[in-house]
Amino acid sequence: MKKSWILLIALAIALSFMLNGKNADAWRDKGMKAEATIGGCSDSALSGMAVLKERKSEEGVKLVDIHLKVKGLSDGKHAVHIHETAQCEPCGDAKGHFDPGPHGFTNPDGNHPFHSGDLINIESKNGTGTMETTTSRITLSPGPLSIFDEDGSAFIIHTNMDTYCPEGIEKGCAGGARDACGIIEMVKDKGYGNKKGYQ
Repeated sequence: MKKSWILLIALAIALSFMLNGKNADAWRDKGMKAEATIGGCSDSALSGMAVLKERKSEEGVKLVDIHLKVKGLSDGKHAVHIHETAQCEPCGDAKGHFDPGPHGFTNPDGNHPFHSGDLINIESKNGTGTMETTTSRITLSPGPLSIFDEDGSAFIIHTNMDTYCPEGIEKGCAGGARDACGIIEMVKDKGYGNKKGYQ
């Protein structure tokens, strides 16, 4: 009788560990989240928000879903890129396109449209633009493609559309001047960590 109770308790403990492990995995599968508040480079009426969520694909590759909404853009398509530095004052301080390497070329003349931070255009109608996309070129979590490196990263929205330079690099084919910028910051709730890294 005593042995049965001991066996039953041992099974209950083992089951508890298994369930806790699954819950931990489910929590991790929710991924990480980041946001950027978008502001105009020279037009204070331009504003918006970007939300980034990391998840794993069925194959285990990290994917980042991006949702961007901006008000005050001129109608039409505008280039959107993640730039290599978390600076927006002035917008030029965001530097070049995020492209960590190992042989990264952050200048649009170097690797565009194959930089890690090159995204699709946002299209604005009646002053409001939205863009939703998924990329495997960046991560929020630590690693070689993380946008949360030593100097962080920022969104830049350009005046013109990105043609993706089908004829090779030509002046302005990556979108031209910078209209808006937003520093990307880690969302601190849900235990995901802080802006610079992870708790």
